[in-house]
Amino acid sequence: MLEGIYRISGYDFRNYVLSSIRRRIWHRVQAERLTTITGLQEKIFHDTSCMERLIKDFSIQVTEMFRDPGFFISFRKNVIPLIKKSPLIKIWHAGCSTGEEVYSMAILLSEEGLYDKTRLYATDINENAIEMAKRGVYSLGKMKTYTSNYLNAGGRQSFSNYYTLRGENAVFDNVLRKNIVFAKHNLVSDSSFNEFNVIICRNVLIYFNKELENKVHGLFYNSLGPRGILALGKKETIKFTTYNDNYSKIDNEENIYQKMQKGANDEG
Repeated sequence: MLEGIYRISGYDFRNYVLSSIRRRIWHRVQAERLTTITGLQEKIFHDTSCMERLIKDFSIQVTEMFRDPGFFISFRKNVIPLIKKSPLIKIWHAGCSTGEEVYSMAILLSEEGLYDKTRLYATDINENAIEMAKRGVYSLGKMKTYTSNYLNAGGRQSFSNYYTLRGENAVFDNVLRKNIVFAKHNLVSDSSFNEFNVIICRNVLIYFNKELENKVHGLFYNSLGPRGILALGKKETIKFTTYNDNYSKIDNEENIYQKMQKGANDEG
């Protein structure tokens, strides 16, 4: 099935963690009111809309603003001093989902006085998620959690200063979007498109097997400028990858690393 999806659609899920893929396939079997994987396979190969629904199931969309507040505290403390002198700061959010983390970073950079000289590149495999991210409109019911996260992440203002109310939604200010470039990008098959000071890819690599994880780390390494910063999720690590020796640790708990200069053999 995964081979067929790749040949027909170009989306390559063959090196995703099989247990995760299997759960989502069975979810789609039941959602389509089928009983077997064979039945689903037949349907997706003859029904484009079913294929699209399955691909959407494979692209995980779990996020929130200032998720894992400790990461943002560490970013303020450990990363900002390393990048603030750059004339232009380029940050890639790989696997940005519906954009909450990108807006969180825009707020943080604004409070640090760096947003005007920053370009945030927010990419995801899921086009629908990208469209939602571009709008910057989120349910008002989520704002209580997001406000708590913001304050726990070291926020310096009233969180409500960053959005306006529109019915049952919170609409984030245009000023936060002005330096964000949203685009579709597939980590499995697409190549590097810029040189970055920082790459943030949190809670994405956990869905890849080791072969694909190493391939994506190669993409990140080649996309980082000298002494560039790589930030991973809580359950992710550079350990046990072929790029382990190419980075020094900035924050071991929050999995933030710095690309080492060629020939360097120290830890910083």
